[in-house]
Amino acid sequence: MDDNHLGEFLRARRAGLRPQDVGMASYGVRRVAGLRREEVAVLAGVNADYYTRLEQGRERRPSPQVLDALGRALLLDTDARLHLHRLAGVAPVAGGSPHVTERVGPALRQLMDGYAHTPAFVMSRTLDLLAANALADALHAPFTPADNLARMVFLDPVGRQFYPDWDRAAQAVVANLRQAAGFDPEHPGLGDLVDTLTEHSAVFRRLWAEHSVRGKTRDVKQILHPDVGALSLTYQSFDVRDAPGQQLVIYHAEPGSPSAHALALLGSLHAGERQNAPDSGRP
Repeated sequence: MDDNHLGEFLRARRAGLRPQDVGMASYGVRRVAGLRREEVAVLAGVNADYYTRLEQGRERRPSPQVLDALGRALLLDTDARLHLHRLAGVAPVAGGSPHVTERVGPALRQLMDGYAHTPAFVMSRTLDLLAANALADALHAPFTPADNLARMVFLDPVGRQFYPDWDRAAQAVVANLRQAAGFDPEHPGLGDLVDTLTEHSAVFRRLWAEHSVRGKTRDVKQILHPDVGALSLTYQSFDVRDAPGQQLVIYHAEPGSPSAHALALLGSLHAGERQNAPDSGRP
């Protein structure tokens, strides 16, 4: 496997820009899409041969100043700039280790269970669902299994019905995984996941090649649940400080909205199913 992650990222982001995007005139016939290497070098104020070596993997330790200049030249947003620095090995890793612990502490589990009326779950950088409260379990119940958001979106047939704006959900998942690769490109779990998704999903292969990078912060998620219908939920994500790499994600609906009533109904239905389950311990 090619380990020139920095070069791959630079090439992909260069290919995604046109001269007019960066205020440059276009001259001559372009054999491939995107900016030429020489144009990126000019925009970043670096030697063209040096930039070529970066893309080809013959130079792998650019200075933070060069990385900042390349980030500006390629119009990278905050997540993508941080990703670029991590790929070059110059960004500090929180907690001293890029690997996420998969154990969710009892205090955090208790906190999630306290959110009785809103879905809450903990996930790893590679989008494994590590723990969830009852309402999050009910929300993701249509998936078999509800174990990893990327697999759920791309490989579970339920995914395209569950996410009405499936294309947007797919793009977000791939951008999240690209950010994870910046923290730890050689993570075995990530490599296996990417290999599986690449083998079974042409859409994933295309999006993965674009090298878009984005972390989870706050956004609106549209969901179509088979039990309660359409839901419009806003999510917030929070880094778990004592478990670097884990994120607590909390969904909520606008109070009094149809989505809030649908969530309440989903919670009631799920509670009834648990009470009636054979192993519930109830008479």
